[in-house]
Amino acid sequence: AEDTRGEIEELGRACHTVQADLTDPAGPDHLVDEVRSRFGRLDVVVNSAASFRSMPLEDVDAAEFDAAMALNVRAPHLVVRAALDLLRPSKGCVVNITDLSALQAWTGYPHHAVSKAALAHLTRVQARSYAPHVRVNAIAPGAVLAPDDWSEERWDAVAEQAALRRTGSPADVVEAVLYLVSADFVTGHVLPVDGGRLLGATGPMTDEQ
Repeated sequence: AEDTRGEIEELGRACHTVQADLTDPAGPDHLVDEVRSRFGRLDVVVNSAASFRSMPLEDVDAAEFDAAMALNVRAPHLVVRAALDLLRPSKGCVVNITDLSALQAWTGYPHHAVSKAALAHLTRVQARSYAPHVRVNAIAPGAVLAPDDWSEERWDAVAEQAALRRTGSPADVVEAVLYLVSADFVTGHVLPVDGGRLLGATGPMTDEQ
């Protein structure tokens, strides 16, 4: 976060960072209170915090399941709920970050997939609940950053799964977020940003790839 702040400030922009534990139900209130006291207004919320742990479904115990749901679903709900009094006056918007596991049955990351599917549906419920004053959308990125323990060959195989024959970049995700922030007539939409990977360009996909 501090490195990102430094890069933003080098561009001549102001940036303020706040640390909050979003798995704690009080964390979102703390985060929004900081924004309220420092800026007095809020135009955009991007919910991007997430956990991503791989294990078979049979190994997902109550603690693992609850942890995924707390960070990936409950926190985005509580952040937006806490921020409504700031978002409504500014006709603000929310962009939730889910991923392709929300749209597919990933067996390698089962509790993550379930939580991201819930976030996609939360997006639609939020959009209906908070209209017409607040728009809520989500993006579902495909392969953007390779896990540290993946080989180059494995990552290259992911690129072959996409119609565009490449993996994504953080810039691809940012451009999609900026589109949804500026698209005044779009709400309740979950936008895949995956290079056409969902199309199954080279045959059936597996979550192992």
